[in-house]
Amino acid sequence: MIGYLRGKIIEVMNDSALIDVSGVGYEIHASSNTLGDLQTLLGNDIIVWIHTHVREDALQLFGFHDKEEKNLFLSLLKVNGVGPKMALSILSGGRPAQIQEMIEAGNAKALSGLPKVGKKTAEQIILTLKGKLVSIEEGGVVAKAKSVAHTQITSALLNLGYKSQLVDQFVSSLPADIAVEDGIRKGFQTLSGGLS
Repeated sequence: MIGYLRGKIIEVMNDSALIDVSGVGYEIHASSNTLGDLQTLLGNDIIVWIHTHVREDALQLFGFHDKEEKNLFLSLLKVNGVGPKMALSILSGGRPAQIQEMIEAGNAKALSGLPKVGKKTAEQIILTLKGKLVSIEEGGVVAKAKSVAHTQITSALLNLGYKSQLVDQFVSSLPADIAVEDGIRKGFQTLSGGLS
C-alpha cells in the first residue's frame, strides 16, 4: 500500500487535490484543513501522507498534510458507522488536537457540532476512542495522546507564535497533571529564553 506521495501540487478542488508524482497524477481526497494547506503550496514539491482505501468498486487515496491528522483519521475509522468520507468531514471541523481534546473530555455536545456528526455518532466516538487515542510524535514514535491540559497548553503556545517543534518538545517534558495556566506561564518563560 502507498504510505506517502512526494510530488508537486497541481490542483486543489473542493474535496480533493491532484499531485504530480514523476509524471503520474494522483487524486487524493482530503479534509478542508489539508486542502487549505495544500492550496498555499500549489506548484511546490511536498510530501502527503496517504491512506489507501480499497473497496470492491473503487480504490481511493486519502491524503494528510501531517501524520497527526492521518493517525486521528485511522482511529475514527474504528468507530462503528464512521467511514472514510465521514472521517474526513469530522477532520474538516477542526484541527486534530482540538478534536482529540473533545474526545478525551467526553464532550459529546462539541463533537456533535462537527460536520455530519449527530448525537449518537458523537457518543459512539467517545465510547470507542476515549483514552485510546495515540499521537505520532517526531521521529515516528507512537505515544499516548496528550492530556487535555497538554493540548490546551500546546494550542496557546502555538498561538503565541512559537515553532511547533519547540512547543512539542517543551510540552512533552511537562507532568500530565500540570495546570494549564502554569504550563503556559512556564512555556512562555522557557521558550522566550530559548529564542533570545
